[in-house]
Amino acid sequence: MAWTPADIPDLTGKRAIVTGSNAGLGLHIADELAAHGADVTLACRNLTKAEQAADGIRKRTPSASVEVRALDLADLDSVAAFAGGIDGPLDLLVNNAGLMAIDEARTPQGVEMQFGVNHLGHFALTARLLPLLLATPGSRIGSMSSMGHRGARGPADPRLERPYQRWQSYFQSKLANLLFTAELQKRLSAAGASTIAVAAHPGGSSTDLGTEGSGLINRSISTVVPLIAQSAEAGARPMLRAVTDPAVRGGEFYGPTFVFRGSRPVRETPSRSARDAAAAARLWATSVELSGLEPAITR
Repeated sequence: MAWTPADIPDLTGKRAIVTGSNAGLGLHIADELAAHGADVTLACRNLTKAEQAADGIRKRTPSASVEVRALDLADLDSVAAFAGGIDGPLDLLVNNAGLMAIDEARTPQGVEMQFGVNHLGHFALTARLLPLLLATPGSRIGSMSSMGHRGARGPADPRLERPYQRWQSYFQSKLANLLFTAELQKRLSAAGASTIAVAAHPGGSSTDLGTEGSGLINRSISTVVPLIAQSAEAGARPMLRAVTDPAVRGGEFYGPTFVFRGSRPVRETPSRSARDAAAAARLWATSVELSGLEPAITR
């Protein structure tokens, strides 16, 4: 039978953090988790929009337990401050927030912005919250990738040592999400941890992602994508399955049946580049160097 959000088990007593959950995919993920009983933290940069999103969740589910906390994934100091305010237990960390094909920019720490937000900020967040996740039996770490990871060519350029290419930078950051998931799961398995790392992608979904940039494609996204893409609600389902389905195993990757209008989430095989163990190990080392954090994975 096809998996649907109705198959999400009772999450009462579970705690979840969803980044970038004031709109789009993240909002729908947070909404469903809260509707099924989880205590959900909306981890967002824009607190005004996040509070509005939280109010909407409470209206749809009066019994929902939802809070808002400030998190700017571009700034590793903000990541540290956010993580420092979180107490255990922690059952679900959904690394969802992202940028797509923005104009050239750097994070406060000097890292290319898309790599910094889409991957490095989540790497640092995971590293800082890992002790809580490891102490919570059966916890999960979900990272939102993209079908665009298949378009990544050549090595990532987090220090902007080459001419900036907005789409390649985006593709590389989404490939990084999958390489990170693979290496994290490898280390979790080696440590005998019950925590698992999983990944998902939304296919072609109608959100405001990609509208921030000034490129030609960016300018057309807001008019073209809504005509051909599925809803953000449908795009959220692969991640919801990845982080809640009891049958999911560590390292698995989920996406919609079809790129557009395909709302049934199924297991996928990522690109060959995303299955490169050596590349995953190199990314891990680079992430440790750029963040100054080495995730401690022990039983």
